[in-house]
Amino acid sequence: MIIKNSLSINEKYKTALITGASSGIGAAITRKLAAEGLTVVLVARRLERLNQLANEIKRAGGSCIVIDADLSSATERTKIYNQVQTTFGSLGVLINNAGLGWYGFYADMPWEVASQLMEVNMTAVAHLTGLFLHQMREQNKGHIINIGSVAGSFPNQGVALYSASKSFLDAFNTVLHRELRGTNVYCSVVRAGPVSTEFFDQAANRQSGLRVPAEKFAVPPELIAKKVCQLLLRPRKVIYTPSLLAIAPWIEILFGRIIDRLGPLLLKHATNHATSKPD
Repeated sequence: MIIKNSLSINEKYKTALITGASSGIGAAITRKLAAEGLTVVLVARRLERLNQLANEIKRAGGSCIVIDADLSSATERTKIYNQVQTTFGSLGVLINNAGLGWYGFYADMPWEVASQLMEVNMTAVAHLTGLFLHQMREQNKGHIINIGSVAGSFPNQGVALYSASKSFLDAFNTVLHRELRGTNVYCSVVRAGPVSTEFFDQAANRQSGLRVPAEKFAVPPELIAKKVCQLLLRPRKVIYTPSLLAIAPWIEILFGRIIDRLGPLLLKHATNHATSKPD
């Protein structure tokens, strides 16, 4: 049975759209916000998984709708916006969660993979945010939460384009946060460390991709969902998950020159280890 929080995120926002809701972080956030009483809009490509999650939420007494869409398509992103406007008239919370990863030397990254990563990790975020932010600003109410990564401020070997996409997210979020000061519309970023999801399998299974070593340090996706609720109750520009990772930007500043030397060696070791495994 779903119990609405007495602090009532629901009273503040009513509705929330979560991209990449079919699994991992997106599914965990969706369950958490539904449990808080919000009507959740589930967006992803895998319709069967979305329907399974929607049925789970409805059985628990929650409210939701499903939109299957490919976020790499501008037409599909516009379809999402139009469907939300037709159904609800407005949106309270936008969670930009969907993202792609890839690990290996950038020189070995196929352009098809690179192009799709940029489209989903950056273009889709900018497009959806622009569509919904206009309405939120007119109503002077809303919250946009971007699921980022410490890789944005602590770029490392093997994730060149992924780090760049998260750096974009950090800069984009910071500017919007400043532009929205003095309003009741907020923009926040969750700078997450590795999270235990399908992300690692998908990164390794993409063309020429490798296993991401950081997987061994992954935290459960429910921790990200908890941080999202904290942001909705107490808006701020940035929150780290786990909190200890707030030191990550300082590691880059203080030890960047050492990492410059070690980085290529570590990535080469990971590449050799992966290619030496038997089929």
